[in-house]
Amino acid sequence: MANIFDVVADSTRRDILHILLERYNQSADAVGELSVSDIVSRLGLSQPTISKHLKVLREAGLVGVREEGQHRFYHLDYAPLEEIEDWLIPFLSVDFDVTAEEIDAEAGLKSEQRAFAAAIGKAFADTSFQMSHAVKDATSKKWRKND
Repeated sequence: MANIFDVVADSTRRDILHILLERYNQSADAVGELSVSDIVSRLGLSQPTISKHLKVLREAGLVGVREEGQHRFYHLDYAPLEEIEDWLIPFLSVDFDVTAEEIDAEAGLKSEQRAFAAAIGKAFADTSFQMSHAVKDATSKKWRKND
């Protein structure tokens, strides 16, 4: 999985994947192949640069290639992308913009209930603190008496 993220971290490779996705969506044959020269012309980069990125994508399993003579035709391979999607889905379903009030509302707590629960928690903490100090004081006095 980490290798796939490293591969798609590069913007040129993401651009290549996007072009292949567009081609797939426009293709009547459901393969969506593009030649290296088509990708070069669409991105405006050199052929060696595109070939280097296509090799990385191919080694990661993100694209497939069909050779026809000296020409190579590339297409998108969805399997590794589905792994990324499966990994991302739990993160995408979380609403990171939820406020404390919305969480309380979902839990069914009203502001009065929240205030009451906070008061009980504070009273418990204060009592616990006082009791622990009383026990500590009583224990230390007992030890002093025995000395």
